[in-house]
Amino acid sequence: MVYTDLCQDNHSFSGIPAILFAVSKKTVPSAVRRNRIKRLMREAYRLEKLSVMQSGASELEGAEAKRPCIVFLYTRRNKTLPELQAFRDEMRRLMQGMRLT
Repeated sequence: MVYTDLCQDNHSFSGIPAILFAVSKKTVPSAVRRNRIKRLMREAYRLEKLSVMQSGASELEGAEAKRPCIVFLYTRRNKTLPELQAFRDEMRRLMQGMRLT
């Protein structure tokens, strides 16, 4: 995971995070498997973002508006695909370790 934040520059700023899920063709040659992995990553993010964002909301109260920009990179070189629960656990761990200050 790679992340940063963008500070508010104008009034049309939206606090909605910009998220990117990437799976390299070199890591996973099959397009079908790459798409499946990206779907699993998106679903894991969707399921975990509310719990993580709510727990971090108290830290950000009173801070200036920022827009998180997050890139999730899949780097595992294994023949078997992980289950959704493995993606959820990893997503939760990564997002709890994220600090945008």
